[in-house]
Amino acid sequence: MTVDLNADLGESFGTWRLGDDEAMLRIVTSANVACGFHAGDPLTLRRTCAAAARAAVAVGAQVSYQDLAGFGRRFVDVGAEDLTADVLYQLGALEAMCRLAGTRVAYVKPHGALYHAVIDHEQQAVALVDAISAYDPALPLLGPGSGAVARIARDRGLRVVAEAFADRAYTADGRLVSRTEPGAVLTDPDQVAERVVALATHGSITGIEGGQVPIQAESICTHGDSPGAVQMAGAVRRALERAGVAVRAFTAVSEPPHVNHSRPAEPVLVPATRHTTRKGR
Repeated sequence: MTVDLNADLGESFGTWRLGDDEAMLRIVTSANVACGFHAGDPLTLRRTCAAAARAAVAVGAQVSYQDLAGFGRRFVDVGAEDLTADVLYQLGALEAMCRLAGTRVAYVKPHGALYHAVIDHEQQAVALVDAISAYDPALPLLGPGSGAVARIARDRGLRVVAEAFADRAYTADGRLVSRTEPGAVLTDPDQVAERVVALATHGSITGIEGGQVPIQAESICTHGDSPGAVQMAGAVRRALERAGVAVRAFTAVSEPPHVNHSRPAEPVLVPATRHTTRKGR
């Protein structure tokens, strides 16, 4: 029995620091790296990709609406063509930083309001899937295991990796409780670890109303920006391993080549594995 453990990383910006990415990378197996639209600046992206490569942690593109002020947690009524271009732009930016670090973008995960929107918003779900399909249809989509985006992605031949959240409460119908509601975010590491083990071994957790909620997930997200995030992620991983659950990435990650990050000369590039068609600029 195996499960992936992921976290949102690379979300610092300028002099503002969010979370302890280096510590989280010693615990998680997949890193959802911000791509500059909701958080993360170019230097943060480069450093995060380099740190993930050193730790042999899979890097995923955490794509979002263009909403720095709202941290990507506000719905944006953006047109489909614009959203597809926005996602492609973010993928390209993160891929460049990955290549310099000797790794690659291994999957895509929508962030914040976009994550929730594509469950029901058909047009934006199509736009997101269009971007992934155009860039590299071999990239898995990490996110909701049901709803519009999962259905459309599967219909288009994309791999959908269903995700559950370690520190979030669920309603009886398997949806996340809104952050504005009491009890939506769980803060007790022992409680969270117990819930995650139940989820990984039995495929269900206790919902906010008290009943058992069936949830199938290949990957568990533990938030890197919450208070005590490192302690909680560590508690979750230890509990899973004690329960006999192997924690490993859902994508194959080869050991990256050594990269000297102390000097900017001669970037280390991995051989290109995808072919995209560039249109006129």
